[in-house]
Amino acid sequence: MNDGLQEPAFHDHFSAVAAQYAQARPEYPAELFGWIESIVLVHGLAWEPGCGSGQATRDLAPVFDRILATDPSAAQIAQAHGPSNVTFRVEPGEATTLGDGTADAICVAQALHWFDQPRFFAECARVLKPGGVLLAWGYQNLIAPDGMEAVLKQFSDVIEPYWPPEREMIDDAYRDFAFPFDWIETPVFELRAEWNLARMLGYFSSYSATKRYIDAHGTDPVAAHAPAIAKAWGDPEQTRLLRWPMFVHARRKLED
Repeated sequence: MNDGLQEPAFHDHFSAVAAQYAQARPEYPAELFGWIESIVLVHGLAWEPGCGSGQATRDLAPVFDRILATDPSAAQIAQAHGPSNVTFRVEPGEATTLGDGTADAICVAQALHWFDQPRFFAECARVLKPGGVLLAWGYQNLIAPDGMEAVLKQFSDVIEPYWPPEREMIDDAYRDFAFPFDWIETPVFELRAEWNLARMLGYFSSYSATKRYIDAHGTDPVAAHAPAIAKAWGDPEQTRLLRWPMFVHARRKLED
């Protein structure tokens, strides 16, 4: 709930590309959600702050009886959809309408770096039940397929200065975050997808860095590099296995 303090600044890097984001992002591995199910003690209510368009929400839905999925971007929530046990709501991660001690789990997918962490962690302590679990995960840069390292590096180098500063937290896998609660050991996961060329280029177009580059220069870096990327790819309809390293943090709130 709002504690009367000034709301934290909302750095909105995705509303302008909300439709692209909803269509372009890779899916998280099924093993992640099976593991979440195994460590959660009660599968009643989960809160998913920073849900975006509901990419993780739909896979979390079978794990819990109910999910409140929130995001400060109305444009992202407008793109979100999920099964009947999910409620989507426009709210910041630092101030949810959930009551004290109501959530059995809090799940944050590729979003914790956008939050005011001290305020968010205080909200987690308020909302999470004793024995409840806080989970936060993300994925890092795409591992270039064989033979594409050079052309993808050329594209990456061009947009590198346009990533928001919060992106460094993803690169560091949230290493220095002051997570509350008791540490839970996590398995190693990897995000994988079988995509054709157009699907991968669409993913690049959904980058916040791509949008910021276009805003600065008036030209599309994806379109500029697409011919070289296509040449290295080969048959554009051929699918390739794409891989992203993942990291997961898990903490359990102690019983009172």
